[in-house]
Amino acid sequence: MLSPKRTKFRKMHKGRIHGDAKGGAELNFGHYGLKAVEPERITARQIEAARRALTRHMKRQGRVWIRIFPDVPVSKKPTEVRMGKGKGSVEFWAAKVKPGRIMFEIDGVGESVAKEALRLAAMKLPIKCRFISREDW
Repeated sequence: MLSPKRTKFRKMHKGRIHGDAKGGAELNFGHYGLKAVEPERITARQIEAARRALTRHMKRQGRVWIRIFPDVPVSKKPTEVRMGKGKGSVEFWAAKVKPGRIMFEIDGVGESVAKEALRLAAMKLPIKCRFISREDW
């Protein structure tokens, strides 16, 4: 699973995801892509599950680019622990995704295979996604 090798700080504030994607909103590498439609935190496990679904359907042909990286530590306190006594330990890593962000790009396969592969990947993610291609531009 994806996670940073090292970070400046161990824990982070939750924050909010405002506005649309500033960068990463256009296809840069592949011919087809999966674009986020709503804001959400996507965990490293969800990214890995989507990647597996994608590569399995493509039968390891073509090329896959993952355009998001889980760099936000999400902490959680254990169950049945009283309030106070500090912030919980880091439970998992997540990527903050804004609407319009392209999360996955693929190339080297036909449009029908790409569409189905990205649909299967989108099923693993907690947000609504849209299939886009270079012909859409």
